[in-house]
Amino acid sequence: MAKLLLELFSEEIPAGMQPRAAADLGTLLTKALDGLHPSDMRTWFGTRRIAVALNVDAEIPARTVSERGPREGAPEKALQGFTRKHGVTPDELTLENGFWVLNRSLDPVSAESRVAEAVPELLWKFPWPKSMRWGVNSGFTWVRPLRRILCLLDGRVVPFALAREGDEAHGLKSSNLTEGHRFLAPGAFEVLSADQWEQELETRFVIINDDRRRDMIGTGIARLAAEHDVTVVQDDGLLHEVAGLVEYPVPLMGQIDAAFMDLPAEVMQVSMRINQRYFALRDKDGKAAPFFVFVANLPFRDGGKLTIAGNERVLRARFADARHFWDLDRKTKLIDRVPALDAVTFHAKLGTQGERARRISALAGTIAKAMGLDASQVPQAERAGLLAKADLTTGMVGEFPEIQGVMGGYYAAHDGENAAVSQAVAEHYMPRGQSDETAKAPVSVAVALADRLDLLTGFFAIGETPSGSGDPYGLRRAALGIIRTIRDNGLRLDLTDLFAKAAAGRSGGDLSRLPDFITERLRVQLRSEGERHDVLAATLAGGLDGDLVRLLARTSALSDMIQTENGKNLLAAAKRAANILRIEDKKDGPHIGAPDPSLYAQDEERALAAGLDQAIPTIEAALKDERFTDAMQAIAALRPTLDVFFDKVTVNAPEPALRINRLKLLNRFRETTALIADFGQIEG
Repeated sequence: MAKLLLELFSEEIPAGMQPRAAADLGTLLTKALDGLHPSDMRTWFGTRRIAVALNVDAEIPARTVSERGPREGAPEKALQGFTRKHGVTPDELTLENGFWVLNRSLDPVSAESRVAEAVPELLWKFPWPKSMRWGVNSGFTWVRPLRRILCLLDGRVVPFALAREGDEAHGLKSSNLTEGHRFLAPGAFEVLSADQWEQELETRFVIINDDRRRDMIGTGIARLAAEHDVTVVQDDGLLHEVAGLVEYPVPLMGQIDAAFMDLPAEVMQVSMRINQRYFALRDKDGKAAPFFVFVANLPFRDGGKLTIAGNERVLRARFADARHFWDLDRKTKLIDRVPALDAVTFHAKLGTQGERARRISALAGTIAKAMGLDASQVPQAERAGLLAKADLTTGMVGEFPEIQGVMGGYYAAHDGENAAVSQAVAEHYMPRGQSDETAKAPVSVAVALADRLDLLTGFFAIGETPSGSGDPYGLRRAALGIIRTIRDNGLRLDLTDLFAKAAAGRSGGDLSRLPDFITERLRVQLRSEGERHDVLAATLAGGLDGDLVRLLARTSALSDMIQTENGKNLLAAAKRAANILRIEDKKDGPHIGAPDPSLYAQDEERALAAGLDQAIPTIEAALKDERFTDAMQAIAALRPTLDVFFDKVTVNAPEPALRINRLKLLNRFRETTALIADFGQIEG
């Protein structure tokens, strides 16, 4: 095996593009070198380079390849086109199984030759999300100007150039040279192997392993925080981004002026994160700490004092801007901002944010009543629903859209709104993401659900539904937010009825698809939790139960039952009965209606009929009372009787009347299992 190292050294690559680019490089190179059986691939990425190393065979051995051409007797033009495509004459073709076939013997191809051929083509077509041209004499594009191509095979340069006919591609050629840190170790150095390359880069202040950079940052900022008895606000996204901005991370801590410490903690955090890529800190009480942490790209002789002072000065200017918005916004009450929402378009087909606020208000009141909230909480939910979107007109949210809702909560509290109202305004976007908490306060829950119900019914009514991976309006996230909020709070709501009320006055579009949409999101959620989605599908066979708590309790009871010995055998019996009926119904079915007891010829038939007579009312009563475990036990208790029935009774008896009656008895058993679920959808 030969060891290949390819490094692409450029100007600074946007941090968000680096991981995907390294993965694409590895995938595309592996595919391009398929004949060399690439293995043991490793990839690296950083702010100025992406790289891949892998093992390949020394050569592609000599081989014979065959390509089938036109059928014998095909038009002459077809044969001419095939020979012209491959640069051969008809005499070089053979006739095999009615087709003209071209068999060619290919000479061995060295790994060096194949790499030299494949890499330039790969680089010309590299799939950057965005790329650029530089200079005026080349059509070659890269995310940022590409400066060097390092390509070694067992330590030797694989020679190639990017140039194409009529395009010199900036004169870029492969070499064994790369560069270290731009400031701490400028200039090129020679590379001998992948291991030496990685080690030499580190001596030249480039940590090429992304995991190590992130660990250095995480450990460093945690150490600085501990020195001041504070903690770092967890922000994995920022950590990944900063790791992609530096080659040699050096965490430093600055101090926040006391004059800005009365700003909302969320304002301070988002301003530091968005504008400066700073990490926020909290004290023991969870309040904003008067410090921030940032990451430099090199160490300083003065310990970073000058750099810290410069960053503190920049942060003062940022916070001064935030202070301006904070003070200005509070001069206008949130309720007085609601009319301005009529001038803010929500969607061309769905009206303004003002119209939406009024819909959310009404729907929040309806949900509050359905939740059984007291008479004082219903108007609170309506008030919070009306105010929920008012902060969209504020300067702070205009500057930092990420904290909409949160700022509304602060402004509502400043205006003297009821505490539950202010909290609901602040929390109505919860959960914002998969790992975010759901709203728990009753009024907050009502508004959070109203917001999402209005969103879903609105977009489904105009036919703007998710397709494939596209979901520009976040409808999947909204549906999941509804499901999680209901589950986390154990809410006994009729979701089907609430969708109908939210959709009042709307028609058409894809509204009829909403139950299936919620069902699919529920399946996805359960699958992510490791639950059996096939059991949910079986329970949902009769349609979506609008009470998700009841639905999931029933699903859980069914899942527990089919894991017992009786349950497993009952499931097998149910599938056996369904298979028999499916086959026989095609002949002379359907075999519906009550079986005739006078036609029972064996005790096993009578025993099954008696068992069903006893089980059916028990199951129906248990389901009505939501005693799902009792219902499952009642159906599972039929298992011994079924085993004996299938062992002793020939369902397809030669006597027609006997056969029809036994099929009706089986159908009655199938109808009994259908009270529980569609067992045919359960795997196993």
